Amino acid sequence: MLVLDASVAVAACHTPVGFARLRGHELVAPQLMLVEASSVLHEMAWREEITKARAKTMLTRLLEAPVKIRRPASLIEAAWRVADELGWAKVYDAQYVALAQILGCRLVSVDERLLRGVARLGVAVRPREL
Repeated sequence: MLVLDASVAVAACHTPVGFARLRGHELVAPQLMLVEASSVLHEMAWREEITKARAKTMLTRLLEAPVKIRRPASLIEAAWRVADELGWAKVYDAQYVALAQILGCRLVSVDERLLRGVARLGVAVRPREL
């Protein structure tokens, strides 16, 4: 099982086989991942980095992705504790970390800032490290 963050989801949406690269793993994410990833896609279209049609295609891939949204009752409080432990003001990224801790699995990300921030916890990996 792997927790996907929005950075991996957006990267996977770029090609029809993007999520297939993670096959063999049960993919899970907090609800936040859909919000963050769809926001990134919309922003890319708004900034004209991609066409609106491309953004819609990528959004469809996101919504059809083989990722199960997990909402454990303790997630928000666990994310709060993670943010405190890591010295983060916000709990957004801490939700991914907390979900991985709750489920006893790894978080996969391509967000270098996040990966550096959680390195000492040993919970996060890059897709190429799988």
